[in-house]
Formats: sequence, C-alpha cells, structure tokens
Amino acid sequence: MALSFCGNNKCSNAYSVENGVLNNGCFVDALNLVPHVFLLFITFPILFIGWGSQSSKVQIHHNTWLHFPGHNLRWILTFTLLFVHVCEIAEGIVSNTRMESNHLHLFMPALMGFIAATTSVVYYHNIETANFPKLLLALFIYWILAFITKMIKLWKFAEESLGVKELRFCITALLVVLYGLLMAVEINVIRVRKYVFFANPQRVKPPEDLQDLGVRFLQPFVNLLSKATYWWMNPLIIGAHKRPIELKKIGKLPIAMRALTNYMRLKDSYEEQRKTEDPEKSPSIWKSMYRAFGGSILLSSTFRYMADLLGFAGPLCISGIVGNLHSSTEIDRTNKTANMTFGVFFMSSNELLKNTSVLAVLLFLALVLQRTFLQASYYVTIETGINLRGALLAMIYNKILRLSTSNMSMGEMTLGQINNLVAIETNQLMWFLFLCPNLWAMPVQIIMGVILLYYLLGNSALIGAGVILLLAPVQYLIATKLADTQKSTLDYSTDRLKKTTEILKGIKLLKLYAWENIFCDRVEETRGKELTSLKTFALYTSMSIFLNAAIPIAAVLATFVTHAYIEEVRLSPDKAFASLALFHILVTPLFLLSTVVRFAVKALVSVQKLSEFLQSDEIGDDSWRNGEMPMCLEVGKKYKYHGDTKVINRKDRYRMDNYEQPMRRQLRPTETEDVAVEVNDGFFTWGSNLSTLTDINIRIPTGQLTMIVGQVGCGKSSLLLAMLGEMQTISGKVYWSNKNRYSVAYAAQKSWLLNATVEENITFGSPFNKQRYKAVIDTCSLQPDIDLLPFGDQTEIGERGINLSGGQRQRICVARALYQNTNIVFLDDPFSALDIHLSDHLMQEGILKFLQDDKRTVVLVTHKLQYLIHADWIIAMKDGSVLREGTLKDIQTHDVELYEHWKTLMNRQDQELEKETEMESQTTLERKTLRRAFYSREAKNHIDDEDEEEEVEEDDDDNMSTTTSRRSKIQWKMCCRYLSSGGFLMVFLMVSSKLAKHSVMVAIDYWLAAWTSSNPHNQSLADPFLNATNYTQNDDTQIAQHRSCVPVFIILCGAAIALCLITSLTVEFLGVAAATNLHHNLLNKIIHAPIRFFDVTPLGQILNRFSADTNIIDQHIPPTLESLTRSTLLCLSAIGVIAFVTPTFLIALVPLAVAFYFIQKYFRVASKDLQDLDDSTQLPLLCHFSETAEGLTTIRAFRHEARFKQRMLELTDTNNTAYLFLSAANRWLEVRTDYLGAVIVLTAAVAAIWSTSGPDVDQSGLVGLGLTYALTVTNYLNWVVRNLADLEVQMAAVKKVNSFLSTESENYEGSMGNKSFPDTISIIKPHISGFQSTVGICGRTGSGKSSLSLAFFNMVDVFEGKIVIDGIDICKLPLQTLRSRLSIILQDPVLFSGSIRLNLDPERTCTDDRLWEALEIAQLKNMVKALPGGLDAVVTEGGENFSVGQRQLFCLARAFVRKSSILIMDEATASIDMATENILQKVVMTAFADRTVVTIAHLVSSILEAEQVLVFSSGTLVECDSAPNLLAQENSLFSILVRTHK
Repeated sequence: MALSFCGNNKCSNAYSVENGVLNNGCFVDALNLVPHVFLLFITFPILFIGWGSQSSKVQIHHNTWLHFPGHNLRWILTFTLLFVHVCEIAEGIVSNTRMESNHLHLFMPALMGFIAATTSVVYYHNIETANFPKLLLALFIYWILAFITKMIKLWKFAEESLGVKELRFCITALLVVLYGLLMAVEINVIRVRKYVFFANPQRVKPPEDLQDLGVRFLQPFVNLLSKATYWWMNPLIIGAHKRPIELKKIGKLPIAMRALTNYMRLKDSYEEQRKTEDPEKSPSIWKSMYRAFGGSILLSSTFRYMADLLGFAGPLCISGIVGNLHSSTEIDRTNKTANMTFGVFFMSSNELLKNTSVLAVLLFLALVLQRTFLQASYYVTIETGINLRGALLAMIYNKILRLSTSNMSMGEMTLGQINNLVAIETNQLMWFLFLCPNLWAMPVQIIMGVILLYYLLGNSALIGAGVILLLAPVQYLIATKLADTQKSTLDYSTDRLKKTTEILKGIKLLKLYAWENIFCDRVEETRGKELTSLKTFALYTSMSIFLNAAIPIAAVLATFVTHAYIEEVRLSPDKAFASLALFHILVTPLFLLSTVVRFAVKALVSVQKLSEFLQSDEIGDDSWRNGEMPMCLEVGKKYKYHGDTKVINRKDRYRMDNYEQPMRRQLRPTETEDVAVEVNDGFFTWGSNLSTLTDINIRIPTGQLTMIVGQVGCGKSSLLLAMLGEMQTISGKVYWSNKNRYSVAYAAQKSWLLNATVEENITFGSPFNKQRYKAVIDTCSLQPDIDLLPFGDQTEIGERGINLSGGQRQRICVARALYQNTNIVFLDDPFSALDIHLSDHLMQEGILKFLQDDKRTVVLVTHKLQYLIHADWIIAMKDGSVLREGTLKDIQTHDVELYEHWKTLMNRQDQELEKETEMESQTTLERKTLRRAFYSREAKNHIDDEDEEEEVEEDDDDNMSTTTSRRSKIQWKMCCRYLSSGGFLMVFLMVSSKLAKHSVMVAIDYWLAAWTSSNPHNQSLADPFLNATNYTQNDDTQIAQHRSCVPVFIILCGAAIALCLITSLTVEFLGVAAATNLHHNLLNKIIHAPIRFFDVTPLGQILNRFSADTNIIDQHIPPTLESLTRSTLLCLSAIGVIAFVTPTFLIALVPLAVAFYFIQKYFRVASKDLQDLDDSTQLPLLCHFSETAEGLTTIRAFRHEARFKQRMLELTDTNNTAYLFLSAANRWLEVRTDYLGAVIVLTAAVAAIWSTSGPDVDQSGLVGLGLTYALTVTNYLNWVVRNLADLEVQMAAVKKVNSFLSTESENYEGSMGNKSFPDTISIIKPHISGFQSTVGICGRTGSGKSSLSLAFFNMVDVFEGKIVIDGIDICKLPLQTLRSRLSIILQDPVLFSGSIRLNLDPERTCTDDRLWEALEIAQLKNMVKALPGGLDAVVTEGGENFSVGQRQLFCLARAFVRKSSILIMDEATASIDMATENILQKVVMTAFADRTVVTIAHLVSSILEAEQVLVFSSGTLVECDSAPNLLAQENSLFSILVRTHK
C-alpha cells in the first residue's frame, strides 16, 4: 500500500473541504501537528546551542539544582501524557489496519506529540538545571497551542455525536485535560517566579543542603525520573570499580534526615502528648511515631497499593495475549464501514485490547510502572525507618545522660539493658517500619488475587486458595520455632566462646600440663550441643523453604484437578497460565505475612521496653543549674535499703562509679571565698529512705589539699558524689562558691577511658597546650608507657584499641583530671592500682607540686595514710558519717586514740612497702605485658602486610582491571573449600536434587501447556470464550480424553513437592556439615599450634575466627547459598523455556545478558564497600553508648554532656549515611534488573506473537508457558545479584578460617615411645650437668630465666645441643609424655571456670584425699572447706572470686597434685604476702624433699638455700655454682644481685 497522509482511496473525498475546513478530519489532524513541530523547531536550537556553549552543563555541580514550582506534578503529567500518546499511536495503527489504504494522519500527529512531549521534559530539565526560567515561555506557548488544537478536534468529534464508546474520543478528551493542566502548571511558575509579565523577577537560592558541598545523598533533590531510577547513584557505583568507596565519598546527610532533626520531630510529638493528654499518663511511643513519621508511611503505602494492583496486570495480559493469539489473524472484515466518521474507522477500547501486540506493550509498561512504584515504596519505608532509628537513638542517649545514679547502682538499669535498647530494640522498630506497609497491603493483594482466580476458574479456584490459606498458619508456626531455636543456639555459642576464650588465655598452662586435649573436649562438648541446636534450626529453615516452594505447586494441583472433574468447561491455556501466574503472586504475601506478624510482635515488646526506659528516674531538672538560689537535691525513686552498711556501700561504690548524675552546685548567698564547698546537715541516700551518708557537716577550704580517709565502705566515695549532686538528698544543703560551681575535674575510683587516643583521653575536649600536657604526663609517669605504644600517644585505647592494665588506666584518668584547667579537683583513691614508687611520684609531683602551685582546691580520697602529713585539712569518716574533721595537729591533740590507730596502720604499710620494693615492681610487670602485646601485634601486622603485598598485582598503575580483580573476585576457591568441607555426597545430592527439581517444575508447566492446548476436534481456538459454550455440549469421550492427562499431572506435582523437600534439606544440612568440619579443624589446629603462634597472633584475632566468622559459616552462608542456587536455576530454566518456545528470543538475549553482566559487576563491588562502611560505622556508635553509660559520673562532673551529645549525633548520622547509601544501591540494582526483566517479557511476548502468527493452533499453550516464565524472571534477577554480593562478603569468613588451618602443629609424636622417667636433669650446651634436688635460677628482667623453664617442656625450639632427662633426649619424646611428667608453677596464676576439682585435676585421676592433701600443703584447706560444695565449689571466669594470692596458691596446689619428679617454680610467689611465702618455702622443701625443685627467683634471697645456683644474663648462662661459693666471689653477678636487692 502506498503511504499518504490522508489516504489514497480513489472514491473517498479525503482532501475535500466543501463542508468547511474544520469539518475535514484529516485537516484537523494536520492542524494538531503544528504545535509539536513549533516546539521542536524552537527547542532543538536552544538545547544544542546551550550544550555547545556550555559543555560543562552536564557536569554542573549539584548546588545549582533548583526545582521550579510544581516540579513533581509536571513530571507526573508529562509521563501520563506520554502514556496517552502511546495509546493514541496504538489506536491509530490498529485503526489504520482496518482501512483500505494507509491513513498516516491517524497516528502521525500522535507520534509527533510523543516526540514533542519527550523533548519538552528534556528541555525543561536543562532549563531548571541552569535556573533560566525565561526560556520556559516556549513551553507555555506550546501547551496553549496544543490545548487549542486538541480542543478543536474534541469539539468536532462532539458535533459528529461521537461519545465515550469510541476510544479516540476518550483519548482526545484526556489529552485536552492533560494539556490544560500543564498549562496551569506553567502559569503557576510564572505566578511564583515572576520571570515574565512582572517588573521584579523572584530571586531564588538552591536549598541549604545543596550549598553544602559535603552533602552527597541527593535523592531528595534530583528530578523525578532520577528519583525513580536512582540515576544520581551512577557515578558512585561505577566509580567504586576504580577505587573503594570511603566515608569521605558518601559525605553528610541532608538536614531533614539528620538524627537531630528527627529527634526534634519525635520529641515534640512525645512532649505534646504530655501537655494535651493526661500529664500523669506516660505518653505513647506509637502515637509519637505516627505523628512524626505517619505521612511518609502513608506515602509508602500508597506506592505499595499501586504496585500491587499493577502486579495483577501481568496475569491478565497473559490471559489476553494467549486468548487472542489467533483472533487477530481472523479479523472479520465485513463491518468495515460500520464505524466510519470523517472517512476513517473508529474503534472501541475492547477491540484495541484484543490486539496482542497492544497487550504486549501494555504488559511491558505495567511491569515497568509496577516495579518503579514497588521500589519507591521500599525506599520511602527504609528512609523513614532510618530516620526513626536516628531519632530513637538520640532520645535514648539524652535519657542516659539524665539517668539517676541510683538507678544504675541499684541494678534497676544495667549496662546490658542499655546496650540492648541501642543495638536491638531500635533496630527491631526500624525493621518493623520497613515491613509495616505489608500489613495493610497484603490482605488487599490476597483478596484481589482470589477474586481474579474465581473470575478465571470458578469454584475450583477457591479450593486452591483454601490450600494456600490452610498452610499459612503452618508457616507462621515454623517462623516462631525458628526464632526460639536461634535463641538457644545463641546461648550455646556464647557458652562455647567463653570456654574457647579461657583456653586461649590459659594456653601456655594447658600446654605445659599437657591438658590441651581435655579442655578441647570441653569445647567440643558445648559445640556438640550448639550443633544439635543448629541442626534443629536447619530443619526448620528447610521446612520454611520447602513450604514456600511447595504451596504454589499444591495449590495449582488442587485447583486444576478439581477444575477437570467439577467444571463442565475445558480448561483453556489462557486461563490456565493466567491462574498459574496469579498463584505465584499470592504465595509471596502469605510467606511474608508470617515474618511481618513476627516483627510486629517484637516491635510491641520493644516499644514496651523503650517506654519503661524513658519513664525511669532522672536526676533533678536542670532549670536551677544557673540559678542563684541554694537548693537541696531531691531525686528519683526511693529504694528499700537493708543490710550492713559496709557491705552494701562497698558494692554500691563499685557499681555506682560507672554511672553518675550531673553535678548540682549551689551557691551560697553570702559567699565566703575561703570555702570552696560546704555541706550543712546533709543526709544523702542512694535511692532509699535510709540514708547512706548521715549528718554530714563539712567544708572544703579553697586552694588547699583536703584528704578524706576511712575504712573500706565507710562512704568516702559517696561523699564526693554527694557533693557533685549524684546522690539523692533527704535533707540538708550543699553550697558551692560562686567561681567554682562549673569548674570541677573528677577522677573516679574505677578508671574510665574513652575509645580514643591517649592524648584525647587526657585533654578530654580541652584545648591542647603542649607544655601543660608534657608536665601532666611526667607527673603521672606515663611517658615510659606511651613510648611502648606503637603510635605513642596517638594510639587508640579502650574497648576498640589496646587494653591497658589497671594502673596504666588509672594514671591516664588522673592525668585527665590534672590537665583540666578547673578550680577544684576531686580524686577518688587515685593510688589504689599504683605501686609505691608511682604513688609517691604522683603525690609529690602531681598533687603537691603541680596542683598546689596552681592554687587549686584538691579533695583526695585515699587509703595511704602515710600521705596524711601533706594534708591541709583531713576528713575522717566512719560508717557513713564524719568521725573527725580538722588538720592533722587538731586530730593529734583532740583524738589521740584515732591518731595512734593511724600510726599502727602506717607501720604496717611501711612493711608492705619494703616487700614491694624488693619485688619487681607491679608497674614494670605491667609494662612488660604491654611490651609483649605489642611485640606480638607488630609481628602479626608485619605478616599481614606481607600477605597484602603478595595480593597486590605487580604493576601499581591504577588501571581498572588490576584494582577490580583484587576487590571483586568472588572467591571460587573458597566456595570449593566450603563445599568440600560439607562432604562430596552432600554436594552431589544438592546439585542433583536441585537440577531434578527444576526439571520437574518445567515438566509440570509444559504438561499443563500440552494438556490445555489439546483440542480433540481440531476446532479453532480463535475465541476460547465462544468455544467454551461449544464444549458444554461435548460428548463423554472428549471429557474422558481431557481428564486422561490428570494422572500424569498429579504424579509430576507429587514428584516436584518431594524434590522441594529434598533440596531444601540437602542445602541446609550441607551447611551444617561444613560448619561442623570447619570449626572442628580450626579448634584442633589452634590448640595444637606451637606457643610462638600465640605470641605473634593477637588474641582478638583468634577469637574473631571462633565468634563472628564461625557465626557466618553456621547461620548465614547456607540460606544465601540456597537462595542463590534457587534464583539462578529459576532464571536459567525460564530463559531456556522462552528460547524453546520462541528461538528468535535468543538474538535479543545477547544484549540483555551483556547489560546484566555489567550491572551485577558494578553493583557487587559497590555493595561490598558500602556493606563494610555500614559495619565499620556501627561499632563506634554502640561503643559510644556503652562508654557514656559507664562514665556518667565523670561526664556530668566535667559538664561535658553537650559535647558527648554532639559526638553521638555525628556517629549516628555517619552510620545512617552508610546504611542509606547501601539501601539506595540495592534500589539502584533492583530498578535496573526489574527493567531488564520487563524487557525480557516484552521481547518474549513480541517474539511469540510474531512466530505464532500462522494458523497452527497448538502454540497458544506454549506461548502462555513462555510468558509465565518470563514474568518470574523479573522477580528473581535481582536476587541472583544480591545473593552473589552477599555470598562474596560471607566467603571472606571461610577464607579467614582457612588461613588458620594452614598453621603448623607441634610435633606431638616424638621419635621414641613412652618411657618411665624422670629423676635427674642434665642439659648439654650450655653445659650444665646433673641437677641436684634444689636449683635456683636468677638474673635480671629479660635475661632468659623463664625461656629456660619453657625449654624443659620442649616449648621453644632447640637449635643446638640437647636437653637430657634420665638419659633421654627430650626432643625425641612424645610431647604428651614429656609434659605430663613435669610440673610447673607459672608467674601469672591461671584458673578456669568450673569447680575447684576441675582446676586441680581435670583428668579426674586423683582421689579426694590427694586433692585435700595438696590444698593443705598450699594453705588452702580451711578456706576451701568453708566454701559451699567444698572441692566442687564454683570458680568463676578467670578465678575472679578469689584474690590474686589465693589464685597463686591454687596453682601451687595443682603442681602438688601431680607429684612429678621435677617441679619448676617460675616466680611463683610474687603475689603472696611474706608470711605465707615463708610457710610455703618450708612446705615445698619437705613435700618435695626427694625430688628436683627448680626455682626461678624474683627475690634472690629465696634461693640462698639452693644447692646449685644458675645466673643468667642476656640469654646466656654466666655463673653456675652453689650459693655460698658464688657469694664468696665479690665480683660475681650473683653477689651483685644479692647486694642490690637487699
């Protein structure tokens, strides 16, 4: 046919204008072209000139982005306009096929309209970006012209009495409305911006966020199209390929999303309830959440409803396409003239919807829209959830800062509870918010689905729906069981970790005693219980997966079989495949419903906990902090107090130091400057009516040193806290002098450090002053410790950094108090963890010199009475009240008895002092430990660096291939390692059952296609609705033939359900098997590793393998693996089916596959980086909460609440930014894969329509099959990529565990069998032969004494020479034999949690008598007898329930139980007092009279009795003789040591 604008019918008068120009339809259509052409002529030059002159236009920085009024409405209207134009084009083309010649005017103007609308939106976007509104005039003129021309067309249609029945009339009317609305939007822009027709145009600035270059999260600011497709994320995600995403790159959050903004919103709605409703009633958090965030949830729910309703377009379009596949070829051409007006054909909408190509395009558009709405709904809920979490965290933090101290110290609010609120409850609420739109969207989806099924299949559909509804509660049941099992698994894994930690901490002792296997079995036993729980977990998980896969099969089976037997009508392919697609849609909400309900229940509990926390007691309000009036402190809840003051007080004090209230400092109206603080008639309590401190009348003189002394638990610390306003005042007043009330530094008794550098801990927010800082460090003797740290004072310490010893921590806390430039310094027992040298230095240099020189008021709580002589004022306390107050002279004259008591105590302290001076001082030991920790850490880091260097490619150029290959490779080697750990059989079972299951699933659907397409009498299926009536009169044979397919269908469905069960079980149990093997091998490798491995590997690193990594392998990899294999196989089988139905589809598949490859490649790298950022920003936030709760007193004493709040808000925002970017990246991926899926559906549909346009009938079923599968691809494509990305992150855990599996083990075998030995020792080279019964080894620190003791046990490698015991070279002996025959008592006492019996004799080989005898030798018998349970009394973790001295004695008892021939004592009596040590020395001599005792001495005096003395220096033996002989030589190292130590 020749082309012509108005058609070239000879007989028609298409070009005649006799009845008037406007009465010629073709002319009216031509008139409609004018506006479109006008717009294209005007805009194209502007766009090209604009782009040409401003090549940087595209890269314009985002701060110029500015939205004109009505921005979103304009985009929505333009998209609607484009859709209507598509309908107009389709209607024109289909109408044209009904004409005898081609009439271009039917679709040409519509096509031009489509191009013009697209141009208008591009043009608008560019003008908006450049903020040049005057150019909008062109658009304004275009809308007016288009509106007028369409109006003329509509008016002409109305004249010809065409109405809504004709589709073209409806389309034209719609276009008139849309052009009218767009014109209104344009007028509104003129009205607001006044860019034309007004004298003064409006000047507008971009939003504040965009002026801040730090804001990189642009979702709220970009245009609607970029919002919907996350286009603005492209640079970030593609850039991640070249270099990793860092925190700098993701910048800050926009103001509206910051924690502070959201906190204010939530707080206002929370406080509002207090005012408007009953003030006594606690405000409801639910209501506050709804008021603050309800709008966003409504928006998200709207998107969700639209997406769900559009979701049903898929099945309906499939039904239409399959049903109308052949009707299009047999068009009834008889009624051509029926609907002719203006000489052209007018069709109804029904006729258009019978055209399969139109339906295919509609299906594509519906899918694109549905997915866009769904992702928009997800994004809005996630953003709201994150905002809510930020607000709740800020709310909790503010509350923590105001918590009353008694709440914390009385155990009403523990640190664990606070951590749970932060880490668990807020996340539960956030997750609930993510899922809550499902709560109201799902019921609607289910009801709609059932209605449509009923419409398609009649009553049998209700049976299928019934099957689904009946099985839904089972899913809920399984979901709750899963949650319970997870809890019990968690308990077991905590227990296992506790035991593993103990083993690793005491590994040296276990190896020396050859007990590693016994303790390894203890861990394996707990692991066994954990695995049992894991297996239950795996079983429930696989049941859940099974039900999810099996329910749709069961529903389809029930429905179609019932349909074959109940209904008279034969099942046609269009209905069969439409209902199949509907069943797939129905299963998702039902599966999710159980999860949503579970989260809703958890959310209710979380809100309950939050309400209780927010209602808990606070310290008094802050309004009078700045007031001038004296006030007494009234705080909080009353606590029932009972019991002995001392005990309770001591307990309180330790607890209470963790969490304190902010300071209350009142002024005295008549100010006397010589008194800094005064307490009058003070009665204070920790929350009970019984006061802890009674009748307190004291004054603290300004600029002087006041000391508070008294017994343990008499209320010294409480007195300080009472002055700081942390205690509740029953009566009395605390007065602060004017200039002092905001100027207090405080060092608590229990040291509290921040997770920050040493310098930040000391300066604590004050400006850095180098000179002052240096002076403070010297007074606290911190320089030697700082020199040991790897980065000096820039080293991170605290929870996330290096753990310091008690003394080091305490000195840093004291340094903090000294550094602050405050008038008053409160020091609470600063000497408790320091040895005598440091205490003296701190007293002289720090307190007497540094603080007193500055004329600062110092209040010092101490037990060291020798310092009382330095005090200007002394307050002596007893049982919660003041015993005496005054100078030392006053007390000496007025209370002789007290003074004498103090003198005796001082003498006792002097004796201890002597002992301590002789010992290697505590500080030196601490520094040794620190040095050891660093040496090992550095060695380990060195090894890590080498590993990394190997990984980095040789060439360092930043080209894409090398950096990427290092970062984005999924570790296939690790996958193989993981699968091989699971066992070959399980892997084989999994692979074969998965393949079989998917083959059977395809077979079911193929059979359904064949069954429904079978047409007994070869009647045309052109109109199945007509045929249905024909079949009602069919004969029995036909029904029988139709039903004969049912048995095969039942068998196939049964097989599929069985295979679903098998696959879900194999994957989960493969996971359990792999977890079992990996953990078992890891534990054995680590326990049998040589001791040097533990010296160079930080404990935290080893523990991480047993905690985080094992947890990932146990619980996270199996579900990811299952989901990945399932979604991949589903996509592959779908593509296979489509290719089978329409081979032409394979041509289109190539570009789609390339697009998919690039999308997943870029996403995986970016996702991994963002995941890491999210994880790494979460830890500091949680740590900040716990450290604030621990250091409440200090923070409030220093008045640093505002600074800490600011820090918390920054940390929350950083974490939220990372999380938001991660979820936006997920949306980026999903939108792209969903659009790809929609393109697959479109190509499949078009290919099917073209390939089956012949008269062949049987194809319709296969087309239905192909389209149903194409629809599933859209759901699963993004899961393939998401699971790949997750698996990549999780496989890192396997890699880490695997790296430890290559550790070499000690040689346990030896080269000779078990022999009975030993009696005497001879060591060859250095040549010492024949040890006598007592040998002493001495030497300075680091001279190699302890290393020699380890050599006896073959713990250190012997490079040259040999150690011979009883004539046997120990290197040839099996380690177990060697070590079990020797005994050693180590310098650091190690006890394990369990019973005393377990600690003395874990092998259970000794009788009780032998154990009691050993305890008696160790002077412990009476103490153990007094304990409940005797030998079975509980030992807590690390033996914390015994003092250090008692622990050392237990270690001695442990060696006596062994009764071995050789006993080595390595500085074993360092923690024992003099008297006990003397007894022990005697006992050891008698108990081991007939054996060899080797003593490594820290006090040379203790080995003067030894028969042989070995003196070491720098790792070599320098002297070896009896003690008297060595003492006789004046220049011998031994005699020098004896002289210096005396």
